[in-house]
Amino acid sequence: MSKFFETVDKIKPAYDITYKIVLFVCKILLIADIAITTMAVIGRYVSFVPDPAWSEEVVLTLMSYMAVLSAALAIRRGAHIRMTALDRYLPKGLIKFLDILADICVFILAIVMVVVGLQYATGLGAKASYVSMPWLSKFWMYFPVPLAGFAMIIFELEAIYNHIKGIFVKEEKTI
Repeated sequence: MSKFFETVDKIKPAYDITYKIVLFVCKILLIADIAITTMAVIGRYVSFVPDPAWSEEVVLTLMSYMAVLSAALAIRRGAHIRMTALDRYLPKGLIKFLDILADICVFILAIVMVVVGLQYATGLGAKASYVSMPWLSKFWMYFPVPLAGFAMIIFELEAIYNHIKGIFVKEEKTI
């Protein structure tokens, strides 16, 4: 059985790369968000700095990308809010079962996010446009949901695998 886990563990670098790419995208979005907001605020008070009409809609769209993508990143780090106050009173086997159950539920949510999110993005989003940018489809406003759902699926697969591996493979303690 441990040979199986050793073989599957070779995929870990792909998860690491995916995590780094999503984190890099979030950083770029944050930088763009700060730059556009700064330009818009300064543009209101300094006459020679432009205050584009599109700044508010773009900032809100970038924030929606950052919010859902960072939630996907939190799955990988195990940084989501969860109730652990009763963990010391419950049997370890039950805690592992509940962790796997929670990950399966989040995995199902991620699938729903991809399916329904794509329906909204390609349906409703493709038919509308931004008020300040009529040439740009609102597809981009709805697209963060399926994008984050896809990232969540990837990271949940890893989390579920790690839980199952933890049941079958006992880690050796190093001193």
